[in-house]
Amino acid sequence: MFRSLFVSTVVASLTLCAVALPSASLNARATDIDDITILNYALTLEHLENNFYHDALAKFDQKAFQKAGYPDYVRERIVEIAAHERSHVDFLAKALGSKATQPCSYKFPYNDPESFLALSGIIEGVGTSAYSGAAPFIANKDYLAAAATILTTEARHASWVTAAANKMAPWGKAFDTPLGPNEVYTLVAPFITSCPKTNPKLPVRAFPTLTLQNAAPGQLAAVGAPSNLKPTYIVFFNGLEKTFVPITNGKVKIPAGLKGQTYAIATKNSTDASDDAIVAGPAILVY
Repeated sequence: MFRSLFVSTVVASLTLCAVALPSASLNARATDIDDITILNYALTLEHLENNFYHDALAKFDQKAFQKAGYPDYVRERIVEIAAHERSHVDFLAKALGSKATQPCSYKFPYNDPESFLALSGIIEGVGTSAYSGAAPFIANKDYLAAAATILTTEARHASWVTAAANKMAPWGKAFDTPLGPNEVYTLVAPFITSCPKTNPKLPVRAFPTLTLQNAAPGQLAAVGAPSNLKPTYIVFFNGLEKTFVPITNGKVKIPAGLKGQTYAIATKNSTDASDDAIVAGPAILVY
């Protein structure tokens, strides 16, 4: 129960971090994205994860994890995950050669092993959703196969951290939740403080921030979005399901059947959750 509440607190802190998102002028569409672009998109995410684990391990030694109440194997597994992320960076950078994007500067909202592990589970979940959503863009079968092997590893990371470290359910529904490049960029942009000017431009943009206050299943949650957007529906992405729920008097009823890491976006209609229809979000919910 404690770990569940702690993860909810970290999710709330991510919402606060997302207030000032960097944006790009382009929108991610299939016509904009070739294999080199999608590999650099993947490498951008892997650089972020690699830095996330490297810095946390440098900051928190075994004694820090022990003091926080974790058995020794928790940090030992995190060391393994960090090595995997480093291998993903090396693999993608080698495939891209001189076209490879370089690491950015990052800032993550954790200050102890508990908040680090809570954020780890969320980031690994976003990584799993990112690779799932990127698959349709990949034309080269060899690249697609390589991306699939990274995807399955990311999913194992997410499952292990969520269950073994954070003491929550290791998975949600029978299918993971795919997210498009713009949705993923919206979620990771708050962690990026600056990037080398020489990095290739990705055809992505960040959507405005969406917040859902007190988002318990089956309960009413207050919807927060820029006032000029005036969304009328919240769409919950959970596995392959998209559930449209109307906003009434500034509140939305959270569906009762959500499981695992869920994403919510705001739209102005009851049928379309594509990038053209999104006005804010995603927000992350964890059940």
